Amino acid sequence: MKVGIGRERHEGERRVAATPETVLQITALGVDVLIESGAGTAAGHPDAAYTEAGASVVAELPLADLDVYCHVRPLTPERAAQLHPDQITIGLAAPAAELPTVAALARAGATAFALELVPRISRAQSMDALTSQALVAGYRVVLEAAIRFPRFFPLYMTAAGTIPPARVLVLGAGVAGLQAIATAKRLGARVSAYDVRPASADEVTSMGGTFITLDLDAIEGVGGYARELSEDRSVRQRELLAPYVAAADVLITTAAIPGRPAPLLVTREMVAGMRMGSVVIDLAAESGGNVEGVIAGQDVSVRTSADDGVVTLVGMKDTASTMPADASRLYAKNVANLLALMTHDGQVTPDFTDEVIAGSCLTHAGEVRHAPTAAALTAAALNGEH
Repeated sequence: MKVGIGRERHEGERRVAATPETVLQITALGVDVLIESGAGTAAGHPDAAYTEAGASVVAELPLADLDVYCHVRPLTPERAAQLHPDQITIGLAAPAAELPTVAALARAGATAFALELVPRISRAQSMDALTSQALVAGYRVVLEAAIRFPRFFPLYMTAAGTIPPARVLVLGAGVAGLQAIATAKRLGARVSAYDVRPASADEVTSMGGTFITLDLDAIEGVGGYARELSEDRSVRQRELLAPYVAAADVLITTAAIPGRPAPLLVTREMVAGMRMGSVVIDLAAESGGNVEGVIAGQDVSVRTSADDGVVTLVGMKDTASTMPADASRLYAKNVANLLALMTHDGQVTPDFTDEVIAGSCLTHAGEVRHAPTAAALTAAALNGEH
């Protein structure tokens, strides 16, 4: 059987779905691996490294001849339409945002596995791409903040005087938020954090942060994510957060709800209430943003209300791709581990009685197997959208 890894063509995407290390793992399963020339260059893996690992480097992937197609970014509808019923795809799919591609996958009859849908259970941790890529993103956002912040992060006591540590506030204590807390702490900042999930308090403390309690704790949703707050509770949450935001030198927001727009945590007025020189980094900018006025991929200057200074509002985009070597190392292992779970004696044969395989399957045999996505497609069809 042939497993193919293509060169990502999405602008800004530098990751790759297989590394020379995972090629060794995949070929050990008894399958052949084809790598499109240049696929791993941006991540630090030249074609020769793949050849040495046992892959065949080709100028262009023969898509029709592949049994399994591994990718990073969601496929385009046009790419999905080229597949046939005997083919399997493994990669990120963003099903809530890419309904035309999901529809095309179903029409093609392809079996598509979306790494976003991997169940968050212990047995599937090695296949959890959301977690691995959030780790990268949480680290990167602190570096982006430190670059833009016009002061030191750590405390310095010198003969010329004492420089106080930067005060960093992290909103959202998932994997990305916890990594941001840990990274900011390692840089010497004084870190506090807030999350609506009560269980996150101990995790924040374990990373060296101070947990903020607003008495608005929500019941956890599926997979450890926060449940979306009602509008009146969201307004109250912003009111209670306002003084903490105003006191922060650096604000990092990471809150997300899978399949939904990012919750609005910080208004433009709250940003304007910060001191001049402060920095706001919104990791959720690509899904609407946690901060009002954020633009994905851009820095926006917001005038402060007290001193007519400027706060820099940064909308993160393609965050994991800014560190392609390690992001690819982790992502490729996620892909290879899921592929290994469904490969036996050189044949890729998904066992849909396995909860990991069943849970991560997006489309199969012409059907959309993920119920929320199927419902969204039906609603879109009724509205004449797809």
